[in-house]
Amino acid sequence: MSKKHKHHPHQTPPEEAPQEQPTSVGQWVEIVFAILIIGGGLAWLAMTRAQQHVAPNETTSMTQHGGGENGFPRGGENGFPRGGAMPVAVATARTGNIPVILNALGTVTPLASVTVQPQISGTLEKIDFTEGATVKKGDPLALIDPRPYEAALAQYTGDLARDAALLQGAKRDLARYNRLLREDSISRQQQGDQQSLVRQYEGTVKADKAQIASAKLNIAYCHIKAPIGGRIGLRQVNAGNYVSLNTPNGIVSITQTQPTSVLFSLPEDNLPEIMKRLKAGAKLPVAALDRNRSATLAQGTLETVDNAIDTSTGTIRMRADFANKNDALFPNQFVNVRLLLKTLDNVIVIPEAAVHNGAPGDFVYVVTANDTVRVTPVRLGAAAGGNVAVLYGLAAGDTVVTEGADKLKDGSKVTVPSARHRR
Repeated sequence: MSKKHKHHPHQTPPEEAPQEQPTSVGQWVEIVFAILIIGGGLAWLAMTRAQQHVAPNETTSMTQHGGGENGFPRGGENGFPRGGAMPVAVATARTGNIPVILNALGTVTPLASVTVQPQISGTLEKIDFTEGATVKKGDPLALIDPRPYEAALAQYTGDLARDAALLQGAKRDLARYNRLLREDSISRQQQGDQQSLVRQYEGTVKADKAQIASAKLNIAYCHIKAPIGGRIGLRQVNAGNYVSLNTPNGIVSITQTQPTSVLFSLPEDNLPEIMKRLKAGAKLPVAALDRNRSATLAQGTLETVDNAIDTSTGTIRMRADFANKNDALFPNQFVNVRLLLKTLDNVIVIPEAAVHNGAPGDFVYVVTANDTVRVTPVRLGAAAGGNVAVLYGLAAGDTVVTEGADKLKDGSKVTVPSARHRR
């Protein structure tokens, strides 16, 4: 008899026990949505209770300070709270003098520059100069072998002595022939032939004298001397070489450095005022500065103006002379030129940093008595040293903004520093 399993009356068979079912996606969505609704309601309730405890004066204060509908400060057009003051730096317009300066780029140009060329042919025996030295006019530079020319001089001197003796003899004969002709002892033809012979000898003597003078000149040319005073360059030929009139680059060059000049060009618009000043006898000062405009190399005066305007550039060339005693200016050197045209006396002067340019033209921000700014158009004159002359628009003592004007407008409130911090 087979054994059968006995079941407990309260025990469920394993195969009939209930199994857990996984939660569906839709159920999860419903749960999350319910949580959000409950959380939002609690947040709204907390905000409502908080608003009920806000004092009335706080809300009024926020509104008075420009609060918007969201409770944030209402920004002004310049990005700062409406009614806030901008800190600025200021300067006081004053009466002063402003020089009218014309700037240009110039080139140092010697007043004289000479390439020393041999004027005769011969062997260069000696060099008498030191490269780079300063020489005076007439100083010896070199020597060409003079012996061939001294020999020619001796020959021409001998020819002169011979021809002079022949001339004297012919003149004595002519005197005798003239006496005989008066006595009717000789024919007139003989007397005429002798007279022609005398003239022939006279011409020969003159030719001899000219040859002697030429020989002496050649000997002088053998001693090469400085035609001008100035600075000696590098020698182009050494002693022992044969030189002639066609020697390339000559023997050496000399450049006058004291005095010297600077050539520069200015726009033709400046010409009328410059010519007016020159015709009135004014000496216009000119300064030569280095490339960086940091040091003044030399001081001079405007010497002359060219006779025509360059139509391609609309400029005119000018020349200023400099004593250049310290040799600060070197030939062909590029320099910055400052020409002092005139000086504006007793004009209103302000810093250039205070000037702005916009639709009305040049203008400044003038600080008024209640620490607000007023846009004031101005007409400017010359500028120098960081300052500019104001020909119209300001008076001495006016306070103008020099820094912090980027976000200002007409009527803006500003914070002005104390007097000891002003420029």
